[in-house]
Amino acid sequence: DYEVDLYLRQRWHDDRFEQSGITGPLDLNDPKLVQRIWKPEVFFANAKHAEFQYVTVPNVLVRISPSGDILYMLRLKLTFSCMMDLYRYPLDAQVCTIELASVSKTTKEVELQWGNAEAVTMYSGLKMAQFELQQISLTKCSGTFQIGEYSCLRAELNLKRSIGHHLVQSYLPSTLIVVVSWVSFWLDVDAIPARITLGVTTLLTISSESSDHQANLAPVSYVKALDVWMGTCTMFVFAAVLEFTFVSYLARKKLIVPVTLGDVEASQDLVLVMTLPALKSQVQCSPTPADVDVPAQTSPGSAGAKNHHKIQAKRIDQMCRIAFPMAFVAFSIVYWPYYLL
Repeated sequence: DYEVDLYLRQRWHDDRFEQSGITGPLDLNDPKLVQRIWKPEVFFANAKHAEFQYVTVPNVLVRISPSGDILYMLRLKLTFSCMMDLYRYPLDAQVCTIELASVSKTTKEVELQWGNAEAVTMYSGLKMAQFELQQISLTKCSGTFQIGEYSCLRAELNLKRSIGHHLVQSYLPSTLIVVVSWVSFWLDVDAIPARITLGVTTLLTISSESSDHQANLAPVSYVKALDVWMGTCTMFVFAAVLEFTFVSYLARKKLIVPVTLGDVEASQDLVLVMTLPALKSQVQCSPTPADVDVPAQTSPGSAGAKNHHKIQAKRIDQMCRIAFPMAFVAFSIVYWPYYLL
């Protein structure tokens, strides 16, 4: 919906005033006198609410000329319905209409016409907060019903939404959040607390911002341009969190190397223990010397494998430092021309 405060001016010719003896223009602004004069019965077809202005006096004027021409002017405050297509929101352009139609007279009795090409004008100093008026198109919308054809006039207001507010409140903050999530790629693989904090914080922030924008709009059954942008930004932030999870797992992964018989024979520190059948005779065992150390053994190549995994994790981080920004730039190159053009 949108509200309009307008002056409605109607002109018509009444032959009866040619013989009235009026020598000059006669102005009538008394509502009681105005009601006694014949006037076209018109109404605003797409208006939801209308108010007549009484401050400080009734805003109505009837000017009668000696030739029988009559000017009827009044000030109204109207609320019109406008069917908006928010598919490209907030990069959209809307067409809102003002329809003026005859109530009871058919086109054989009353035919409405625009005075000239600039019959509808907007005050030069008037500015709207979210839209810019690009053009006003004047057409007819006469319709035929069972009892006849009724005259109708339509003014189409071509509006272009101002994008400055949304650049500051929506696009710029979400872009910065995505860029901040990429800082995780420059942190060390072992800096787990820092990377977790950064990833979770950016993900919660972008989700909260997306929810705030949805709360300020009427729910629609289709995807808007802003939904595409916020959804893609959320995917980039979530992908950065998944990348951290993968490289952290890869860096901490341990490789299990099977031990072969050759490895056992090559090792001089391994001791083979065999069980023998128990003998009935007593066997006296001497204590093991205290200075004998049995070193703990690791599987061959395990340390090198761990270092290899850590190197792979760092390489993935290095690749993401380039891949993520390039993917985001590619998305922006496709997004902006598609919704702006």
